[in-house]
Amino acid sequence: MNRIDRLSAILIQLQGKKIVKAAEIADRFNISLRTVYRDVKALQEAGVPVGAEAGTGYYLVEGYHLPPVMFSREEAAALLTGEKLMTHLGDHSNRKQFSSAMQKIKAVLRGTEKDFLESLEDNIAIVSRRPPVTEEFPNRFMSDIQHSLGQQLVLQLDYFAYHNETLSQREVEPIGIVFMSGTWHLIAWCRLRKGYRDFRMDRIKGLTLTSTTYDKTKRISLKEYMDKYGETDTPRLLIKIKASQATARRIGESKFFYGFTEEQAIGECMEMTFLFPCLFAFGRWLLTWGNNVEIITPAELTTQMKLLVLELKEYYL
Repeated sequence: MNRIDRLSAILIQLQGKKIVKAAEIADRFNISLRTVYRDVKALQEAGVPVGAEAGTGYYLVEGYHLPPVMFSREEAAALLTGEKLMTHLGDHSNRKQFSSAMQKIKAVLRGTEKDFLESLEDNIAIVSRRPPVTEEFPNRFMSDIQHSLGQQLVLQLDYFAYHNETLSQREVEPIGIVFMSGTWHLIAWCRLRKGYRDFRMDRIKGLTLTSTTYDKTKRISLKEYMDKYGETDTPRLLIKIKASQATARRIGESKFFYGFTEEQAIGECMEMTFLFPCLFAFGRWLLTWGNNVEIITPAELTTQMKLLVLELKEYYL
């Protein structure tokens, strides 16, 4: 990237945040802090009102705005891909907001870029096998959760715990959201359990955005949580099963909902490894594959399967 393009990009970056640290600019463009200082000085000399706070970062003086941004063809294509992903991976609230934003973005595109997007529209597809959304778990709380994170507002949840199939009410202080294992998760400090918890957002039955604030500086960051706990703060059990290659193909994407980590071919079979916190829930899923799978470890899972089979036998006989 030449310097003119970099200066324009820095200006856009400054307009995108209230305060931008010099280190953020350096990391983005892979340049030294000394070069950042020279670039910012060049913008100031060109008449751009860039202010600085010692030890904090740079900012644009209130009231200064760039003219409407023009997107390149590649940027427009990336945005279209994002829209397609949002249709499948976002929740109801975010899909509506993203669609509205995309209409505004398309409005400022040049005619050639609009034609280019229209030619791509039917040639980008996202195939997803996520479970359908039910009225019981409406999956429409993303916008409220994002508002809570931005304003540091406590949330009240009606949450269905999958491992024991109970509904409970929680007051939580959100620290972040993350997409993993095929679904969105809310990471928050739970006031009831007095600890950090991982709430699957497709298990939230109801949500209320309260007017009570919390101090996020008293909680760890999302990055610190992920570094410390990984995907969940609930201990996960190592599970290994063996299945024919045909069965492994039929299992498909459903394995990702049960902590799938890896698989390897062993002769005519596939050995699949999982990390999952609840043997009961994993066993119920395993029942759907009948005698087409074999449990390698742990032995407790085999015991759990025997109990589940006996329960079914008693029910039907």
